[in-house]
Amino acid sequence: MSERKVLNKYYPPDFDPSKIPKLKLPKDRQYVVRLMAPFNMRCKTCGEYIYKGKKFNARKETVQNELYMGLPIFRFYIKCTRCLAEITFKTDPENTDYAMEHGATRNFQAEKLIEEEEKRIQQEREEEELNNPMKVLENRTKDSKMEMEVLENLQELKELNQRQAQVDFEGMIEQYRELEKREREREKEEDERETKEMLERALVKRLRDSDSDSDSEKEEESSSSQSDKPITDKPTDILTTSKATETQQAATVGGGKRAKMESWERSVGTLGGGGLLGSLVVRKKPTAAVNKPSPVAATAAPTSQTDSKTSETADSTNAAKPPTAKNVSSSLSLLGAYSDSDSNDSE
Repeated sequence: MSERKVLNKYYPPDFDPSKIPKLKLPKDRQYVVRLMAPFNMRCKTCGEYIYKGKKFNARKETVQNELYMGLPIFRFYIKCTRCLAEITFKTDPENTDYAMEHGATRNFQAEKLIEEEEKRIQQEREEEELNNPMKVLENRTKDSKMEMEVLENLQELKELNQRQAQVDFEGMIEQYRELEKREREREKEEDERETKEMLERALVKRLRDSDSDSDSEKEEESSSSQSDKPITDKPTDILTTSKATETQQAATVGGGKRAKMESWERSVGTLGGGGLLGSLVVRKKPTAAVNKPSPVAATAAPTSQTDSKTSETADSTNAAKPPTAKNVSSSLSLLGAYSDSDSNDSE
């Protein structure tokens, strides 16, 4: 982008500026410039108000035969925003301002008029004092009297303000002391409240510790009482408690010996008729009742043979089928019956 803003131009070695033709332009030529209205004005044609700072595209020209200390004076032509009437004003370098010339009137010149009036009075006074020394003395006495009156009025105003103020310094000090006292009491109350809260927290903590100790003692007592009770190997052993009496009756035979409980009984439970798994097991039909043999010795041999056959068939069925609680109980009852029959035979 820097190539677009180059200010240096290239001049060839054989450049001769005298050969450039000069343009013959008129001295009163006009330029189009962009400016803002230098003061508030009102159009004479339509009465439109034009405020200070309104932007215009104006024509600018140099006023002929008018100079101020060698400075040229410029004239500007603008148009009214409402009726397009032409308004002109020019520069005033003597007063560092602009002067209205044609097409409108200047508004809100109160400050400027006051300044002009003060300047006029000052000039007249200087002219009078220049040739009349008595006038100078009179003016000085008037100024001194004016200053004294101003000072007296100022002093009166100060005294009046002091009377109306009625500042009570003692009351202010007392109020400040009361404020300090309240602040100290508030801080003391906050400290007491904080200490009370800390003590309450410590007491609650001690009570909790004592409760925990008592709970631990209760747990120890309960654990000792539970140790007296039979301990189960697995959580599923509780399933067998409902059928404990049945299993004990089935397991005890003759001499009252207790059979060993199988692992599958602990996990699944007994297959009683009242359980859910009872419908899935088919009961085995009871075998023919075994008649007790007579005390005759001749009949002992066939009974032993039948006993061996029945035991063989029972073993084959037990090997073919998985052991169940009912099968185990039936086999144990048969064995008990056989043992009773043997004892009777021996007698």
